[in-house]
Amino acid sequence: MLDFTDYVQYAFYESSHWNRNNSYALLDFPTPLGLRLHISALSTPQFASSYSLASTGLLCGSLSYLYTSLALPALPSATRSLPLPAFTPTSYRQLLPLRPPDPPWWWEIWHTGRRIDNRDALLYGRLYLPQSTLEALYLRRLSPTTQLKINAVSDVRLPNGGSVLALLAQDTGRWSAEYMYSTDSALLGVRGLYNFGPDPRNPGIGTKSPATETVVEEVNVRSGARESVSGGEQVSRFSAGAEVYYGLLNKSGGMSTGVRFATLPAHTGFPYTMTLTLNPLMGNLSSSYSVRAGDLLSLSSRFDFNVYSYESGVVVGTELWKLRDLGEKDGRLSREEEKQLERTKETIEAARRGGLVEEDRATRGGDIAGCLKARVNQRGMVGLLWEGRVKELVYSCGASIDMRGGKDIINGVGLELQYSS
Repeated sequence: MLDFTDYVQYAFYESSHWNRNNSYALLDFPTPLGLRLHISALSTPQFASSYSLASTGLLCGSLSYLYTSLALPALPSATRSLPLPAFTPTSYRQLLPLRPPDPPWWWEIWHTGRRIDNRDALLYGRLYLPQSTLEALYLRRLSPTTQLKINAVSDVRLPNGGSVLALLAQDTGRWSAEYMYSTDSALLGVRGLYNFGPDPRNPGIGTKSPATETVVEEVNVRSGARESVSGGEQVSRFSAGAEVYYGLLNKSGGMSTGVRFATLPAHTGFPYTMTLTLNPLMGNLSSSYSVRAGDLLSLSSRFDFNVYSYESGVVVGTELWKLRDLGEKDGRLSREEEKQLERTKETIEAARRGGLVEEDRATRGGDIAGCLKARVNQRGMVGLLWEGRVKELVYSCGASIDMRGGKDIINGVGLELQYSS
């Protein structure tokens, strides 16, 4: 289940036109352990708070606060009417056509001959109790193509009392790069991703890419005129990426490289994604294949192999969504049910416009009632997770099961509840 503060952070990315999927980074969903309760609120369009309480043998909790200079007035936040996919990230996320960065003049605000515009920023802090661990995040958009992200953790149990991670990201649409520095071992790193095909910043002569259509439409909306354009659409995308990192203190480094092929919404067949990653120093090779077999069903598999030790591993997983039609009940709705249906449609539309819910699930007549996720590997380890809604609560319950038998067949069971207003 997605944390409420992460949900607001993703909304910040969408509102500031940052593509969080255009970077080098189904089967690794976490199962809850013990009992967890989250209570959150978006008090104002710029401020959110969240409180968590967990019991995993020991009673613990956390307090977190988030502030953004970019107001999010249209962001739906109440769990009673929020579409479930907003809190339940899909295992298969459909890649969208690349869009060019915003023109620099879009960010300019002038007053009496002087520029008064500021760069959007997000501040986040979280205190874990009773450990007294403090976690902080500073996120700032420096330009239409650049973003700075700084994470910090303060804990007396960590070396030097904590660590700081700074990440400078650059995204031009065609390619993206991230430059990293961590105080832990003085780690330096860089990683990048290149998308083959048409450049969204320079569409081909005589053709209009989907990204060009988006920019033309937004410019016309800003000028008060709405026009429609048409052109050829890209049906798939091939991307290649790599990362290199080196620790100055421990004198060790590493690297990895990978490729990805994915279909886009213009593809007439079923959507699918194939990836291949290689770590040449460790000899690890990993390949995965994911497909959305239907509007409500996704399947995925992954194969891992080490060329040095000949160890291998296989994981298969599935995700199945269940719809709940608010219009059932002999075709008649009470006045309260009609109001609930109207509120649900409004929040789904708001979430769709913000990019928080995928198009096909946002346009459905019925709300999504729940989602079942399952995975199994070659060692017989099974993970099950069900996420749904009860009244005004969003819940997640799951278990980790060892099918080989033995004393501990069930390795862990958990229930997580979340409420927001």
